[in-house]
Amino acid sequence: MRNVLVVGAGQSGLHLALGLQAHGYAVTLMSNRTPDEVRNGRVMSTQVMFHTALQHERDLGLGFWESQTPSLEGLGVSVAAPDHSRAVDWLGRLEHPAQSVDQRIKMAGWMETFAQRGGQLVIHGCAVSDLDYFSGSYDLVLVSAGKGELVSMFERDPGRSEFDAPQRALAVSYVHGLAPRPEHPDVDAVRCNLVPGVGELFVIPALTVGGRADILFWEGLPGGPVDAFRGVTDPGAHLALTLRLMEEFTPWEYARATNVELTDAGGVLAGRFTPTVRRPVAALPGGGRALGVADVVVANDPVTGQGSNSAAKCAAVYLDAILARGGEPFDEAWMRATFETYWRQASHATKWTNALLGPPPEHVVRLLGAAERLPAAADRFANGFDDPSDFEDYFYDPAATDAYLKRAAAARTADGPGPAGPRSPVPAQDPAPADGPGRRLPGSA
Repeated sequence: MRNVLVVGAGQSGLHLALGLQAHGYAVTLMSNRTPDEVRNGRVMSTQVMFHTALQHERDLGLGFWESQTPSLEGLGVSVAAPDHSRAVDWLGRLEHPAQSVDQRIKMAGWMETFAQRGGQLVIHGCAVSDLDYFSGSYDLVLVSAGKGELVSMFERDPGRSEFDAPQRALAVSYVHGLAPRPEHPDVDAVRCNLVPGVGELFVIPALTVGGRADILFWEGLPGGPVDAFRGVTDPGAHLALTLRLMEEFTPWEYARATNVELTDAGGVLAGRFTPTVRRPVAALPGGGRALGVADVVVANDPVTGQGSNSAAKCAAVYLDAILARGGEPFDEAWMRATFETYWRQASHATKWTNALLGPPPEHVVRLLGAAERLPAAADRFANGFDDPSDFEDYFYDPAATDAYLKRAAAARTADGPGPAGPRSPVPAQDPAPADGPGRRLPGSA
C-alpha cells in the first residue's frame, strides 16, 4: 500500500485525499483547523462550480449537498452605462446546472467523511520544517494549502505569470433576503455586473450554513471607489458598504437587496492577491520533493469563477496520474509531467481570466453587445465558464470574433427570431446567431 501525504484540506486536497482513499491508498491529510472550526469560522471564498468540475465530484460520490443547493440554470451579464442604467443586459442558459456550496459546509463535511472512512486526519499547521521531517515517511507529498509559508517554496514562473500585483480588491458578503431578478423571477442564475472603470459585482445563489443564501461579491479596481474595504472589520459595516456601492453603481441589483441581512457573523471576507503561476515542484531542505496542487501552482483572480473548478480539475488529473503510476516512484520528472498535463487545461482558464482583468478590446465589446439580442451567443459565452478552451475559437482574435458573428447572423436569419420570453437551455456548441456588431459598451471594466 502506497503512502501519500496531503497538506491542506481545501477543495483540491480533500478531493485528492478522498479519491486516493477510495482506491486503497494510505492517506494522511493535514489541516490547520478541525471540521468544527471550519464550519463555524469565516467564509473562505466565493465559488460557483460548473458541470465538468461537479462531475469530478460525482464520480467519487462526493456530491452530498446537491438536493439542497440552488440549481443555477444560467449566467447573466449586465454592463453599466454612465448614467448607472444598464447598457447591456442578458442571460445565457447553461447546458448543465451549476452550484455553489459554501466551503465551510463542504470542507467540514468532507473532512469528517475522510476520517470516518479510516483516513488519518492530522490537525496541525504545517511549516516547511514539518513538511521536511514528514516527507521521508511517504511515497508522495502533495501541497494543496494555497496560502502561507508553504506556498513560498514554489517559485513563481515568470513566463506564465502576467502580473506582479493584485488586479482587484475583493469583498464578499453572504446574505439572506435577496429578492429575485424581476425579469427572470423563477430562474436561479449567476449575475455578472460589469461597471466600467470601477470593477465587477457578482451575485451568486448559494447554500450556506444557514440554508439558502446569496453571495454579493465586489471586485474593485485597485485605487477605485470599490477599493474601500481595508480596515472595515465589523461585519455589519462591511455589508452596509457593500450595499452603498451597489446603490451607486448597480442600482438594478440594489433594488432587490434592500431587505438583506448577513447569514452569520462569519459571512464576510475582504482581501486581494496577485494572480500567479508557480513552478510545480518544491525542493525540501532534506532533499525530498513536494508537488503543488491547484491554486498553490495556478492562482487566478476570481473574476471568472474558475478557482473551485480548476481545483477539482487539477485533483482529477493528479488522481488519474497517481493511479496510473502504479508502483513506480513519484520522481521529479513524473511530478513535472503531471503538472503539464493539468496545465493544458488550466492555461485556458488563466488566459481567459487575465484577458478579462484588462479593458475589453473593441471586438469583445461587440461580442458582449451582440449577445444581448442573440440567445445562442449568450449561451455559448455562459457555457465557456465550464470549458474556457472554447474561447480560443472566437474570443481573443478580432477576425475570429467577426467571423463568428457573421456565421451567427446567417444562422439567426435562417432559423428566425424564435419565441420571446424565458428559454430552454441551448447546447453551448450550437452555432450562435448574431445580427450585427451590437451596441458599443461604455468605457472598460
